[in-house]
Parts: sequence; C-alpha cells; structure tokens
Amino acid sequence: MENPRIIYRLPDNGVAVIIPAPDCGLTIEEIAAKDVPAGSPFRIVEADTIPSDRTFRAAWEWVD
Repeated sequence: MENPRIIYRLPDNGVAVIIPAPDCGLTIEEIAAKDVPAGSPFRIVEADTIPSDRTFRAAWEWVD
C-alpha cells in the first residue's frame, strides 16, 4: 500500500483514523499493534478510501 491508514471501531461504533508518521521506522502492522486499543477491530486501508470531507466525520459508523 502506498498511502495506508488504520481505521478502527470506537466503543460507540464510531470510527477512528490513524495517520502514520512518514518514515517512523515501523510497519503499518506494528503501528496498528501499538496504537489500536486492545480488542478493537481494525482495518488497514488506502488513504483515498477515507472521505476527505470531515463535516460529518462524527457520524461515521463501523460496518462489518
């Protein structure tokens, strides 16, 4: 993946997005293991799959 992001489900079924720092020395999987809360489902996605309009970001919901 060229421009990965980590998304994970919040307790209220919302969605959090982690944007890795460039060249941090960790793989995207290592970042997810370190930063996603234990037990939270997550996905690694391309940045362009996340809407750029943040207006309704608080209304995003996790769908399995």
